[in-house]
Formats: sequence, structure tokens, C-alpha cells
Amino acid sequence: MTRQSQLKRIVTLPFLVLYGLGTMVGGGFYALMGKVAGEAALFAPVAMLCSGVLALLSGLAIAELASRYPDSSGPVRYIKEGFGRDWLARTVGVLMILTGVVSAAALAVATVGFLQDFVVVPERPAIVLLVMGMGAVAAWGIGKSVAVVSVITLIEVGALLYAGVVAEADLVDVARQWREFMPPLEATAWVGIFSGAFLAFYAFIGFEDMATMAEEVKDARRTLPRAIVISLLLTIVLYVVVALVAVASIGPMALAESNTPVAAMVEGHGWYSTTGLGIVSLLTGLNGALVQIIMASRVVYGMARDAGAPAPAWLAKVSPRTRTPLRATALITAVIMLLAVLFPLTTLAKVTSAIILLVFGSLNVALWVIKRRDPDWDGAGLRLPVWLPVAGVLSTGLVLAFQLWLVIGAA
Repeated sequence: MTRQSQLKRIVTLPFLVLYGLGTMVGGGFYALMGKVAGEAALFAPVAMLCSGVLALLSGLAIAELASRYPDSSGPVRYIKEGFGRDWLARTVGVLMILTGVVSAAALAVATVGFLQDFVVVPERPAIVLLVMGMGAVAAWGIGKSVAVVSVITLIEVGALLYAGVVAEADLVDVARQWREFMPPLEATAWVGIFSGAFLAFYAFIGFEDMATMAEEVKDARRTLPRAIVISLLLTIVLYVVVALVAVASIGPMALAESNTPVAAMVEGHGWYSTTGLGIVSLLTGLNGALVQIIMASRVVYGMARDAGAPAPAWLAKVSPRTRTPLRATALITAVIMLLAVLFPLTTLAKVTSAIILLVFGSLNVALWVIKRRDPDWDGAGLRLPVWLPVAGVLSTGLVLAFQLWLVIGAA
């Protein structure tokens, strides 16, 4: 049974870019923009930009690795190729799966929080029903799942653009006040910015999931790296612009106190605006949870398919009807459900960010080793300068060290 017979190659560049946007532009930003403003105050856009640059460094590394090794196990394969250590590759695979399930759990909690703005519902039963619904969509079929993600992504992006246009301040106002958003060279301001950036990094997590779609993408060696870079650049621009307009319109404190900060940007423009943005906030959480279930189940599938991996072989079973890994999807859905009912949003977001930074650091080191070992690789796809993965691992290490310093200081 060949690998080609397992998963269906139907995903093209436009759909993959939308999928990538759907992994990032979603519940993380809609739920956490206010909390980032609470940490970084008026400098929340700077915090967003810092997170975006950090994500782009690792995104470029993953883009080259995906063009070299288009495999559904994604980072697991990259670590194995870089270090030649099965145990290390398996560890990264477990971390990737953990990232997916913790992130999806955070989005499930955020979505139920959005729902509470409309109607009071019992939290835990609502979380269980939501996660089960997203698991069912993920099991339905990759074509249907990507279509759902793409449609919701277009709605999410459109809603952010709408909020930016109708908000009290516009880009002309922001341009006039630009000095207010430039942080001073003071330690207290930058501690807040970096604290906000660490939290905001969660809103960028997801582009790495695109690599796990490798065996379902047409011309993966070329399509994957292009889609990763395009989706990341679009997300950075969108986040920074919306954050600028948000803090200029209603201020960081109002953003920090709102459960639906994007909807708060359009208050005063009629019930249809705030209600519409609230509904979109709900969709973002659903979309993000769906994407993480797809990613984590593909990594489980990829690991279970390889002999000697920690995942049992029965998880590599692919449904002949849906052409999706049903057993892996069911397992991931159950774990997400458990985490979502046990832990709060902020804790889940910070844990996700810390885990994925460890993974990104490892992937940057792996790419550096591979490039040094094979400097003349001429395969079709992306080729980066050898210093770029060095910059990636240094940046992730500094961010983790800073967060550890904050935790120790607070203890």
C-alpha cells in the first residue's frame, strides 16, 4: 500500500493560502487582541509586529523544509532528516500534536466565551458539543474541510477589514498620531511590548500546520513554500493595521475589558455591526479548532504509518470512503475535549506558544544542519541563506528566555 494511495491530492495554491490564513486569522486574534492591548497598551501594534517577524523567521525555515521533504508528518520528518535521531523526531511529533490539541482547546474555550455575549449557556456541555462538531467536519473529508475553512476565512478577513473601515479612527487619524504608537526607549514599555508579543504569538500559530497538508497538495514542493510565505505576510499586515485602528479608536483599556474586542471596535454603528462581528468571532473559534484537529490528526497519522513510531499502527487507518484518518481524528477530538473543559483560555494560549517556540527552534537548527550538510541542493522549491535559520533559533531562544524570566520574577 503506497503513500500515494492514502491521501487525495486536491489542494491548490489559492485554497492553501486561504487554509493558511484560516490557521492564523481567527479565534487567536479575535480573542487575544484585547489581552495583548492590556499588556502592551498603545504599543499593541508593535507587539503584533514583533510576533509577526518572529513567526516569519520560522515560517521561512518551515517553507524550505516543506519544499525539500513534502510529507504529511511535517516537522517529524524534518527533524529526522536534520538530526538522524528517531527519538528526537518522535518527541517533536508529540510536541506538534500537543500544540494542536492545546491550541484547539483554547479556541474552543474562546468560542464559548464569545457565545456567552449572546446567550448564557452551560460552559462545559457547550464545549463538548462544539469540539464534537468540529471533529465530525474534519472526518467528513479534506475537500469539504478545506472548503469550510476557506469560506469562514474569507468571512473572518472581511470582518476585520470592515471593523477597520467603520471604526471611529481610520488610517489617516493613525498617521496623524503616529508618535503616540512609537514606544520610548524605556525598559517598562518594552517589557509590556514583549509580554504582549509572547501572548500575540499565539495568534500567528498555525502556518506550520500547512506543512502537514503536503500529501494532499498539488505540486507540493512549489506550492507549499509559496503558500506559507504569502499567508504569513498577509496576516502580519492585517493584524498590525487592525490593532492600530483598534487602539486609536477605543483605547487599550476598553479592548482589554472586552470579550469580543473586534466587535467593540464597531459599537455605535448599529446592532447589526456588533452582532455581526460577534457571530464572526464565533466562526473564528470554530474555524481555528477545525484546522488544529486536521493538523494534529495528520501528524498522528504520519507517525503511526512509520514503523517504530510511538503512535500505534491502527491510528494510520484511512477511511476508504472519506479518505481521511478517522481513528486519528477521533482520538485528537477526544483529547481536545478533555483539555478544553479543564483549563482557562490564557493558560492554554501561553502553553501553546511555549511549546511551538521549542518546536520552531528545533526546526531552525535542523534546517541549518541540512543546509551545511547539503549546500548544493538543487531541488525545485525554496532556498534560503544559511544565516536565516540561525536568526530563527536565536530569536525563539530569546523569547523563551524572556518569558521564563517573567515567570521567575512573578514567582
